[in-house]
Amino acid sequence: MTQQGDHWWDKLYDDAVPDTAPTATGDTLDDRFDSASRATTTSATAGDPAPPPPPPVTRPPRAPWEPPDTDPDATLAVDLPAPEPAPAAAAEAPEAPKAPAPPLPRPRTAHIGNRPPTYEGEPTALPLARPGELGELVADTVLDGARYGSYTLRAASQRGDSARYRGEPRRDALLTARFGHEEAALVLVAVASGARSAEGGHLAAADACRWIAEAVGRSHTRLSEDIRFGRRGDLKSGLHRLTDRAYGKLRARAAELGVEPQEYTATLRCLLLSADPDCRTRVFFGIGAGGLFRLRDGAWQDIEPLLPEPAALSGAPVVGFGSPPSETADGDRRTMRLSVTGPPGAPYVEDPLPPAEPFRFRASVARPGDTLLLASNGLAEPIRGEPALAKELAQRWASAEPPGLAAYLADTQLRVKGYADDRTGVAVWEA
Repeated sequence: MTQQGDHWWDKLYDDAVPDTAPTATGDTLDDRFDSASRATTTSATAGDPAPPPPPPVTRPPRAPWEPPDTDPDATLAVDLPAPEPAPAAAAEAPEAPKAPAPPLPRPRTAHIGNRPPTYEGEPTALPLARPGELGELVADTVLDGARYGSYTLRAASQRGDSARYRGEPRRDALLTARFGHEEAALVLVAVASGARSAEGGHLAAADACRWIAEAVGRSHTRLSEDIRFGRRGDLKSGLHRLTDRAYGKLRARAAELGVEPQEYTATLRCLLLSADPDCRTRVFFGIGAGGLFRLRDGAWQDIEPLLPEPAALSGAPVVGFGSPPSETADGDRRTMRLSVTGPPGAPYVEDPLPPAEPFRFRASVARPGDTLLLASNGLAEPIRGEPALAKELAQRWASAEPPGLAAYLADTQLRVKGYADDRTGVAVWEA
């Protein structure tokens, strides 16, 4: 800044320079008091007689509702008792400063067992990102929840300790969706797990969740009706067909990428829940390893559907892969009118090959107080392999009030040495 500019700045912000702005003249009580004081002083000095005293204040007549000894002006002021003198010792001794309250430490991620797991319990390394492929990034943790009808839903998916340490993406995918409105609404929760050996396993898991959700969404009206009216056979055959079509799209996507089908695939496990408060039918379906558990009367029940022996699957037509029978071997009728076609241009395999594992299905009626848990393999294995974990979760979830989202996440984060895979758990509390 120039010397002339500095001089202007000094004048503008210099306390020694008086303010040249016009002074506002007010008509305040202080102004009137000063004026009256000057007038009184001037008159007394000039020998003028003192002004007459003001007239005495007369009390207004007593109101009819006031007692005779009531002073109306007394209600305008409150007489406070004089403070008692402090003891001499207390007056002489200075007041000791109050010590600040110690901050409470936040609890770290807990573990089950005598020894902590090998890896850290919190995220360390982020997955590798590429500028042109930012849409493929996956968050370390996903948390969701809802409440419909007679149940409360909690869902969490988190990267395993091993993937966090190595900077690998979470290969578990979680999708929650509601289709429809009011009592006819249908809630879908899809959990998929990509293969650890495949580089794009997390993408295959996300595709599996998205494609099964699209198929269920297009058929949600019929599916919701079948669940509310207990049409178990229609549900099993229809969902089998929808699941096969989703896996057909996975195979088509693998062909587009130029990889083998087993390199672009995922396990898929789903729950269908009606929003009708009078419907307590809970439907599970999917393909691949994982766990389905029910907490009833304080004890866990493993209700994972039993798979048929491999010999029982050989030589017979597989429902959903072009086989024409209208009824399966176990008496379940096929639902033929579910919308299973995709949008124009979508990848589609006309006659998809069956997945590596057979289709799983279970429809059960929940009781008040039940807690249903759908788990990916990374959570199902420690529940089955470490009784202390199952016991701890049973104690935490025994309360009639479901945990909040943060508490539920902390519960599913209970770590066990030797189990470091991704964890995804979907729990349903019955009111």
